[in-house]
Amino acid sequence: MKPDTDRLVHWLVSGLELDTTVFHVGQYCGAWRASTAGRARASFHLVLRGDCFLHLGGEAAPLPLGEGDAVFLLRDRPHSLTPGRHPGPDCVPRPMRPMQPVQPDGTSLACGFFDFRGLAGAFLVESFPDLLVLRVGSGTLRAAAPLFDLIRAEADRDTPAASPLIARLTELLLFYLIREMAAQERIEAGLWAVAGRPQFAPLLERLLGDPGRDWSVDDMARIANMSRASFFKHFVDASGQPPAQFLLSLRMTIAARHLRDGDSVTRAAERVGYQSPAAFTRAFHKVIGEQPGAYQRARRQAAHGMH
Repeated sequence: MKPDTDRLVHWLVSGLELDTTVFHVGQYCGAWRASTAGRARASFHLVLRGDCFLHLGGEAAPLPLGEGDAVFLLRDRPHSLTPGRHPGPDCVPRPMRPMQPVQPDGTSLACGFFDFRGLAGAFLVESFPDLLVLRVGSGTLRAAAPLFDLIRAEADRDTPAASPLIARLTELLLFYLIREMAAQERIEAGLWAVAGRPQFAPLLERLLGDPGRDWSVDDMARIANMSRASFFKHFVDASGQPPAQFLLSLRMTIAARHLRDGDSVTRAAERVGYQSPAAFTRAFHKVIGEQPGAYQRARRQAAHGMH
């Protein structure tokens, strides 16, 4: 990992403010379906024993998950877990059984929710993919395997409520995954690069908090406490693009999230400072590569494919 990236990961991990709650812990048997979708919150699923498939709808192939795998959904999106690749109509939500005794056909899960706060949380949600998958049995993430063992041990405890340590240990799993993804540079490069410069942190916080403001280069330079010329030079050095182009990309990334969350095209445009739907459509297509209406319809069709 590059030194600059390593420092940024340390900033992100140390600054990430999380409220983590465990929704349920136990095992499913037979024909079942489970999901944390529809609550407008980020969520997670840990496979503690057995295996299952994650279905994201549309044309996406089901994702096989096995013991020691974790799924983090940084945004609420339609999904479900089932025991088979091709679930039939009998796969419906069913009561979760206790962790013990272990059933031969059982899949043990720990599932819950995240709420992110602060600049680090906003940065994570805007710059990382919606879906993160951690597989502790492979690659450099084998170091996280003891965390899974600890979570499983806590889940196996015969107590009326889930152990609060499960939530804390799950946060550590997420931090391991953040570091791995940063090392692989599997994130939005421009936003990541700007966040890596401490002098731009106040500016990034303002841009993420108010993307619809009529930002000028002078405004951004003033928040960064630099002259216009110095700000422009340092910003291009950091991100590889001029401030206006960076702001355009950031706005369209945020608009895409709002479209996925159900906003109309007009409302998503207004949120990022566009009063003209035509101008917004041109900008969105330039950055995202699709018309906003088509982008939203495709995501809605994927959601309907879940049912």
